[in-house]
Amino acid sequence: MALDDTTRTELEAAAFRRLVAHLQARTDVQNIDLMNLAGFCRNCLSNWMQAEAESRDLPMTREAAREAIYGMPYEDWKRLYQSEASAEQKAAFDARDGGH
Repeated sequence: MALDDTTRTELEAAAFRRLVAHLQARTDVQNIDLMNLAGFCRNCLSNWMQAEAESRDLPMTREAAREAIYGMPYEDWKRLYQSEASAEQKAAFDARDGGH
């Protein structure tokens, strides 16, 4: 199926919003698990968002980008949902090209 650029962009934006909503709802999924399995996490998404804003000369702080992805201030999310990574999770992370 051929899509015009506007429709493709709208579909991509909608899919991204669904991904962000899904990650906001799945607070049981830790960032280290995402990194170990998929090679990216919520922080990566917020960094990418901030970089894209900056590339368009739009001011966006790291905190604002993280709040857009986490659905709340990052420090609140960490306090409410982040658990200490297990030794196994840390080892898997360290085994991945330095974690990136």
